[in-house]
Amino acid sequence: MTIGLAHAELIAVLAAVTGEEPRVMTVRSGDALPSGPFELGHRSLQAGLREWVGEQTGHPVGYLEQLYTFADRDRTREDAEWRTVSISYLGLVREQAAPGAGKPGWHGWYEYFPWEDHRKGRPDILTGIARGLQEWAEAEPARREHRRRRIDFAFGLGSAAWNEDLTLQRYELMYEAGLAAEAGSSAEKRFGRSMFADHRRILATGIARLRAKIKYRPVVFELMPENFTLLQLQRTVEALAGLTLHKPNFRRLIDQLELIEETGEMTNETGGRPAKLFRYRHAVLEERALSGSKLPLSRS
Repeated sequence: MTIGLAHAELIAVLAAVTGEEPRVMTVRSGDALPSGPFELGHRSLQAGLREWVGEQTGHPVGYLEQLYTFADRDRTREDAEWRTVSISYLGLVREQAAPGAGKPGWHGWYEYFPWEDHRKGRPDILTGIARGLQEWAEAEPARREHRRRRIDFAFGLGSAAWNEDLTLQRYELMYEAGLAAEAGSSAEKRFGRSMFADHRRILATGIARLRAKIKYRPVVFELMPENFTLLQLQRTVEALAGLTLHKPNFRRLIDQLELIEETGEMTNETGGRPAKLFRYRHAVLEERALSGSKLPLSRS
C-alpha cells in the first residue's frame, strides 16, 4: 500500500511474562520485531498484522491495541524514494513455542534495555550510561544545563526520582547522545542489544505504554494463566515495571479492587506453604476496563 510517497508497514510488540521475566517475540534471531507491509487485500490494519505475525512466528495473538505510528524523516535514507510509515501494535500473549518461518524466538526485555530492571537495585550499567551522557552534555557549553536537566529527569539523577514510565525518553536521550548502536556509536559506547532499524525504539514505546497502562487498566490479567497465586500476580507486575513492590500494599489494593476471586483450590508449586489459587472475574474485568483500575507500584 502507498500513501503519497510512503510505504506502510505493520510492526508488532508481542509481550509475555514467563518465569518472572518480561519477554518480547522477535524474528531474525532476536534482531527485529515481527513486521510486514499493509496490503490492499487486508480487511483491516489489525487483520493484516495478525496475518503477518502468524506467518512469521506461528504464534496466536489475543489482546491487541494500536501503539504508535512512526513516520519520521530520519527513519529512511535521505536519498530514498519512499518514506516508510510504521504502524505499531502492542499485543499481550501467554508465551508459546513459535514455529514460524522468520526465525522467531522470545527474548527478554532487559536484554535490550538492561538499565530498566531495578528489581535488584539500581543496575551497575547506569554508571557508564550516566558518564557517557555527562560527557555529551559537556560537549556543547551552550546546551549544557538544558541537557543536564534532561538527563537528571529521565534517569533519576541528582534530586530526581527514577520513573519507570520514561523508558522511551531514556532510550531516545541515549540515541541522541550516541550511546545506542542504532545511532552509529562506537562499540565501546553502546549499551544493550541493538535491533534492526528503529525496532528497539518501537519496543521502548511498547514497554513504556504497558508500564503506564497497568496502573489504570487490568491488562496484566492478559498475561496471567487462568489460575494463579497472589505472589505470581505481584511478580508479574514487578517484572513489567522493573521494580520491587510493597507486598502488604499490593495485596491490600488487590482486595479493594475486587478484580479476582478464589478458586477454592491450593497449589504446592510455590516451594513453601500451600498457596491459594485465584482467577480474575470477567464481569469485574469488563467493568473496570471502562471505569479504570489502578494496580499499585509503591516500592518496597
